Parts: sequence; C-alpha cells; structure tokens
Amino acid sequence: MTVEKRPFPVVSTIILGSLMAVGLAAAVIRFAGGLGTITNLSDGRAWGLWISFDLYCGVALAAGGFVMAGTVYIFGIKNYYPVVPSAILTAFLGYMMVIIALLVDLGQPWRIWHMIIYWNPHSPLFEVGWCVLLYTVVLALEFSPFIFDRFSRKIPVRWIRAIQIPLIITGIVLSTLHQSSLGSLLLMMPDKIHPLWFSPILPILFFLSAVMVGVAMTIFEVSLGSKAVGRTADLEILSGLGRAMIYLLGLYLAVRLGELLWAGDFGLIISSHHYSLLFLLEMVLGVMLPLIFFSLPAVRKNRTALLWSALLVILGLILNRFNVSMLALDMRPGTIYFPHWMEFAISVGLVADALLVIWLAHRLLPIVEHEEVTEVEVS
Repeated sequence: MTVEKRPFPVVSTIILGSLMAVGLAAAVIRFAGGLGTITNLSDGRAWGLWISFDLYCGVALAAGGFVMAGTVYIFGIKNYYPVVPSAILTAFLGYMMVIIALLVDLGQPWRIWHMIIYWNPHSPLFEVGWCVLLYTVVLALEFSPFIFDRFSRKIPVRWIRAIQIPLIITGIVLSTLHQSSLGSLLLMMPDKIHPLWFSPILPILFFLSAVMVGVAMTIFEVSLGSKAVGRTADLEILSGLGRAMIYLLGLYLAVRLGELLWAGDFGLIISSHHYSLLFLLEMVLGVMLPLIFFSLPAVRKNRTALLWSALLVILGLILNRFNVSMLALDMRPGTIYFPHWMEFAISVGLVADALLVIWLAHRLLPIVEHEEVTEVEVS
C-alpha cells in the first residue's frame, strides 16, 4: 500500500494558529482582570459556555479512549487495534482541554490543587476532579509509547507495555465513574432542569451517551487523521464501528424514551413549546437519523457517509449537553445570559489547539502504520 504524504498545510496552520492566539490573548486578559472582564457570567448564571462545552462536551467527546482501549485489550477484539492510538490521542487532548478550561473558569484557579489535600468525598465534583486528574495521567502513559518510539527509546516502551492491562482497566474504571458522575452532579438540581432532561437515571444516560459518542468520535477522528498522512481509512474497521453504532444508538434511544414513558413525562415531548423543539432536534438529529443511516449497508460501505453519520451523533451529543447544563437549566428570574465573544474565543482556541496537535501527531508520530511514504509535488 502506498501512502501519500501531504504537503504542509500552510493556510490551515495559519488559521488554527490565529484562533489559538486570540484564545490565548483572551485568557491573558481573564487572568489579568478577572472573570468579569471577559465573561457575561453572573450570580444568576454561574454556569456558562465553558461548563457546557469545554467540560460537559469535552469529557464526553473524549470517551473514545476508554471505549476503544477496552474493546481491544479487555474484550480482545484485536482487529480494531489500528484505531486505538487515534482514540487515545483524542481522549488525552480532550481531557487537557477540560483542565485548561477549568483553570480559566474557576474564580481562584491557583487553588485547583486543593482537592488533593482537602477531601470532600460527598461531593460529585470531588469525584469528577480526581477521576479527571488520574485518567489524564493514565492517558499520558498509554500514549507515551508512540512518543518514545519516535525517538527510539525502547526501555520506557517496555515498561509501559508491562503495565498496559492494569492501565487500561484503571482507565475504564475512572472513565465510568466520572462520565456518570457528571450526570450525578445534575441530580442536585431537580427543580431547575426541565423534566424532559432531568431523570433519576441521569448517570446511566450520561454513561450510555458517552460510550455511543466515543465510537462516533473514533470514526470521525480516524477518518480525518488518515487524511493528514494521505492514507485512506480502513473501510472494514469503520464499517465495523458503524455496525456497533446501531446497537449503541438503539439502546440509548430505548432507555431515554422508556424513562420518559415510565415517569409519565412522554407527553412533554410535544407540549413543552421551545423545549419540545430542542428535545426533538437532539433526538432526531443525534440519535434517530444516525440510527437509520448506520443501519443501511450502503452507508457502512461508504467512508464519507460513515463520517457524516458519526458527525450527526457528535452534534446530537453536544446539543444534549448544552440542553441539560444550559438551555434547559433555569436561571435566576430577571437574569439574561449570552456568552461574551471572548468566552467563544477561548473555547474555539482550545479546539484549534487540539486539531493542530492531532494533525502534527499523525504526521510526526508512528500513529498510522504504513509501508511506504511518497512525497507529493506541491502545485
């Protein structure tokens, strides 16, 4: 198999670099002048864009790491091994994005380490904080062999490989705990979240949706990452992930609608005004349509169709996390919130940073194995 090594994308790099620079400038202003200088947050709306997107979406979109590592190393489905490095890289960058965003969002970020010595085991955030910290370390260790291989450091690689299975198991446990704990955190606000989203089984729904979007993110990232090195993504692997999506989407849909039916809130789907529109958009766009698409053999045999179907799942998950943590969450009466442009700048800058690192990693590290690399003339 011949792989084309793409020329350096100057324009794309300049765009991503510019977005990163604007985000960095906004962060500097935040630390120099305080949160009030760059946000529209207030006592009536203490949760904003950074919590909904950087934390709630960021953690879920990083779920591909533990899902694919567990699939290959615990369940022994070895034919998916080629996508594990990409999934772990995306997960690691996702958690780094979460940590950086929290540093910006916290009122006193220099105290973020206090959870290490001042324990509050009754707090869901305490569990989330510890799990994110430990899982980020686990992801760094899991990904480190690719960096050591790049510089021909065999001894550290052997050490990491020797503890690989315990690392994988630890990562799965930690991910399961904090993916569900982010749902547990919302259980403390039963009177503030609309009944279409509030449920006693929110921890279960958060975990199921994280596994679901983890597989979708793997399809998405592998498809784009392969293009970075001029390689065509393995259709058999992508098709297999597409088949898995049928069961994951179907299970999530059944549990979500079944819970509403059990709670007697099913009628709210069509009687809650703009909340009904948000719910239907989330479920139709992010669950039902991809379920139909992934069920079609023609879609599973087409790389582009698989990519767009996975993107629908990702967009649906993002909308779900925004709904449950912002759009369907009551504010103090009289409070109006719309994110400041610098709130957007920091989040967009973090995404641009992650995209640039993913591209560089696929170009410089042995993430995608190939037999031969040929240079392409730059026109």
